[in-house]
Amino acid sequence: MTDAHGSSRSAALARILVAACLLAAAAAFLYGRGEREYLPASPPMRNFPLSMGAWQGTGVEIPDNIQQVLGKGDLMARRFSLDRRVPVDLFIGYFPSQRTGQSIHSPKNCLPGAGWMPVVSERISVPVPGRAAIHLNRYVLGNGRSRLLVYYWYQAHSRTVASEYWAKFFLVADAARLNRTDGSLVRVTSPVMDGEDTAAADERVRAFIRDLAPVLDVYIPI
Repeated sequence: MTDAHGSSRSAALARILVAACLLAAAAAFLYGRGEREYLPASPPMRNFPLSMGAWQGTGVEIPDNIQQVLGKGDLMARRFSLDRRVPVDLFIGYFPSQRTGQSIHSPKNCLPGAGWMPVVSERISVPVPGRAAIHLNRYVLGNGRSRLLVYYWYQAHSRTVASEYWAKFFLVADAARLNRTDGSLVRVTSPVMDGEDTAAADERVRAFIRDLAPVLDVYIPI
């Protein structure tokens, strides 16, 4: 009988193999066509605003070791809050090309760490006025009595998906249809404060996402 750790390792290996095959398919298709990949113009992430509606933010430095893991993308981290209250942290990794094997790193592989472990994990959709709902992963991480709320999704060409497999599938489809392999990872986190209901933390993060969505369309090419 396979133990839980063995099953987890097997599942992780299967995910890696599927992602690698899809990336190889995209690269083979583009190289087979012999065409120069279309790289859409977009503002650099360093210009991402420090204010969105009532949200005020500050820049957050991304450590060198994290940048090395994430690879050669245009990376950005900000910390936002309303009236200097509970923070909401935003990370965006935009990759103009994934043609040469450079791919988006899945947060699923690094969410547990430093004592933090998943308590709840699910896929949900967050309605956004005036546009399609954002499809994303929702995690509640626990570390002792502390809780951290994590939302993340993959976004490309105005499409949002929670599944890394669907993100890779669309990568191949867009390579064939649009000659593009650009894409991004968006992650939003916020602590669940002492005495705070998780639902209140959820509403804080969802309110932030509703203000964030139109700004993303500027920095992540549609």
